[in-house]
Amino acid sequence: MESRVYPLDQTVAQAMAAFPQVRRVAVAFSGGLDSSVLLHLLQGHAAGRDLILHAFHVHHGLSANADQWTAHCRAICAQLNLPFAVRHIEVRRDSGSGVEQAARDARYAALGAMCAEHGVELLFTAHHLDDQAETVLLQLLRGSGIAGIAGMDSANRAPGLLANADVTIARPLLEISRAELEHYARVHGIANIEDESNDDMRYARNALRHAVMPALEQHFPGFAVRFARTARHAHAAQTLLDQVAQQDLEYCLAGDALDLARIAPLSGERADNLYRYWFARRGLRMPSTAWLKEMRSQLASAKPEAQLCVTHPDCHIRRHRGRVYIVPREDGREPPAAQAFCWNGEASLAFPAFRGSLLFEPSEHGIAADWLRGRACFIHLRQGGERLKLAADRPTRSLKQHCQSMDVPAWVRETLPMVSSAGQLLFVAGLGMDCAHFAASGAPAVTLHWRRDPGL
Repeated sequence: MESRVYPLDQTVAQAMAAFPQVRRVAVAFSGGLDSSVLLHLLQGHAAGRDLILHAFHVHHGLSANADQWTAHCRAICAQLNLPFAVRHIEVRRDSGSGVEQAARDARYAALGAMCAEHGVELLFTAHHLDDQAETVLLQLLRGSGIAGIAGMDSANRAPGLLANADVTIARPLLEISRAELEHYARVHGIANIEDESNDDMRYARNALRHAVMPALEQHFPGFAVRFARTARHAHAAQTLLDQVAQQDLEYCLAGDALDLARIAPLSGERADNLYRYWFARRGLRMPSTAWLKEMRSQLASAKPEAQLCVTHPDCHIRRHRGRVYIVPREDGREPPAAQAFCWNGEASLAFPAFRGSLLFEPSEHGIAADWLRGRACFIHLRQGGERLKLAADRPTRSLKQHCQSMDVPAWVRETLPMVSSAGQLLFVAGLGMDCAHFAASGAPAVTLHWRRDPGL
C-alpha cells in the first residue's frame, strides 16, 4: 500500500483556511461513522473560535430505525452543545431514477433548505477516499467522460442540488481512507449508528463496496489512492476543457442563443464540449455523446425555414435563422388564463402563472401614468387578431407582422404576455407599448417591461 502522511486532525483546519470569512458552518450529520468523525473534528476546530457549528440531519423514512437514528444524532449534539436541526423527507420510489438517486436528491434539497433557514454558508460532508474511489469506478462503469471520472471536488457550489441555497459544499476527508476514520473513532471513543441499507447489494455502490473493492485491494493494494490521483488528473483535464469551452461560448454566443455559423468550423469533439458547457451553465442534465451527435446533425442539415425541435429531458433545442436556442419544456402545462389587475404606482407586479413580472418605470415617453393608475387591466397570452401601433408615425400592424419584422421565433410568439384594458391592447412583452394612450409632452408617464423569472 502506498504510504501517505496526512494528519487527520489537520484536514478541517486546512479546509476552513480556504474560507476565512465564513462564520456559520454545518455538518451533514447522518450519525454514521464518517459524519460522526467529521462532526468531532469540526467541533474541536470550532472550540475557542468565532465559528458557529450546526449539525443537520435528514430523516429519510426508508428504514424502520430512522427515528432511533434521529434520536441518536440529537443526543450526540446535546452532549456537544451543538445546534441540531432535522428535516423529514419522503423519497419517491417511482421517480424513474431509482431509490438511490431519489434519496440523494431529496437529501441534498433538505440540507440546502436547512442551510438557508439557519444562514449557513459552508456545508461539510464526510465523503472520504474510499467514496472517491467508488465514484471514479462507478463512473467508469457507466462510460462517463472526463467530468465523471474527475469524481468529487474538495469544494464546489451546487445551487441546483441544494434547493438553490447560496452555499458551498466542502469535503475535507477526500484524502482520508475509511480505515483511518475507523481508527480515529476507536481512539476517541466516537459512537455511531450502522445503516443496514449499506449492506443491501441491490444498490450499485454497496455492490462495489462489498464485492469489488475488497478484490481490488487484495490484488492491487492501495488502489484507492491511485484512483484519487486519477480523479485529480481528470479534474485538471476537465478544467482545461472548460476553459476552452468558455472561450468558444464567448465567441459563439449571440444573445440567449448560439451562432451556428461560428460553431460550424469547430470539430465535432470541440462542438460537443461547447454544448456540454452551455448546458451545464443552464443547469441542464448532461446528454449522451450519441444524443449530441444526433442534435448536431439535425441542426446542420435542417432547412432554414424548418421549425426544428430536438427534445432534451429538461428542455427543447430549437433553431431559428442560423441560431440555436434552449427552450423550456411545457409538457402537460396548461396555458395560464387571463388575470385581472390594477396598477396603483407599484414598481413591479409579479404574475407567477406567467412566470415573470411586469415592471413600471417612470419615463418621459410612455403610457400616461394618471390614465393607467387604478384602471382595470388584464394580462393574458395571444388570443388572435391583436394589433399594435408602436408609434404615432408608424402603422398599426398585426402581432404576426411585428413578430416577423422583429425576428421573434415562432415558438416564442404564443408565450408572450400582453396587457389589455377595455379590449385595447396596451403592451406586448418583447414588442413594446401601443401609443394610443401615450402621455402628452411633460406629463407623468410609465414604460412597461416584462421580466422573466430567473432560469427560464
